[in-house]
Amino acid sequence: MLGINRQWKLATRPHGLITPDVLQLSESPIPTLQDGQALGRVKYISIDPTMRVWMADVPQYMPPVPIGEVMRAFGLAEVIDSRRSDFKKGDKLSGLTGLQDFVPIDGKNTHSFQKVPNIPFLSDTNFLSILGVNGLTAYFGLLEIGKPQSGETLVVSAAAGATGSIVGQLGKIHGCRVVGIAGTDEKCKWIKEDLGFDAAINYKHPDWKAQLAAATPKGVDINFENVGGEIMQAVLNRMNLHGRVVLCGLISGYTTEAPSMASFDQLIIKRLRVEGFLILDYVSKFMDAGKQLGMWKMTGKLKDRQTLVQGLEKAPEAINMLFRGDNIGKLILEP
Repeated sequence: MLGINRQWKLATRPHGLITPDVLQLSESPIPTLQDGQALGRVKYISIDPTMRVWMADVPQYMPPVPIGEVMRAFGLAEVIDSRRSDFKKGDKLSGLTGLQDFVPIDGKNTHSFQKVPNIPFLSDTNFLSILGVNGLTAYFGLLEIGKPQSGETLVVSAAAGATGSIVGQLGKIHGCRVVGIAGTDEKCKWIKEDLGFDAAINYKHPDWKAQLAAATPKGVDINFENVGGEIMQAVLNRMNLHGRVVLCGLISGYTTEAPSMASFDQLIIKRLRVEGFLILDYVSKFMDAGKQLGMWKMTGKLKDRQTLVQGLEKAPEAINMLFRGDNIGKLILEP
């Protein structure tokens, strides 16, 4: 026996934010490995809005997490014991670790893990942000669907979040005027002064729609949508003919019973192209995208910021932080 594995298991389907009855913290022994297995110690866990979607029993791109099972989550783990030829002790892996201290790696989940290279000047947590799901989401969403052109105006909602903050910087790399929408003055200051956004709008200010209009004097060509609802509608109202809407997320509706939608009339009037996507659509291009993102990171063209929560016991609260807007940049849990 190697010790005890703490695991957050889904106990009931949530309504609204995560309440104490939704996730149950349990302990189970870690058995000795068999041939063909490896054991990873989870070092960091990515806290993402999609976790709230995975808890719901609704049609989605992955099966909902079953009641009684370990809560699904992306993370980074270090192999501490192995009876496999492909994963050695000391290897670092990114993949679906789950909300737990240790993750067994065997034939059931091997496909979800990939080795993390040791690259100078890049920390382990970069592989959960710029070089992880968020970086790939920003890269493929903006470049493959948004197709930015120099001189165009790009608006990004949830612009101080893990994905939005990268999208805005990619827009600047491609010559766009970039306007970010965020929920605090501190977040707006960060994306404008540190990340180089041209303008930042705090949607909690009463005149934020007027500020958005002033910040987009030539209209909006690309909307990278992470929020939905009223914010999405305000951006659609500013869009130019034949603009592109990259539909990445609708976080404003994830904790409510009502869908977070906008009116379709602007889609017709402006002849807008709206396309949703998943990074799973681009698996064959992950390697090339990762190399490019890594180069931009190492040359200082991409910056990131992380909000680190320590302690596996704080996982439910960390998830709620996303929906209260308490984090800046990437939200990571360190067990």
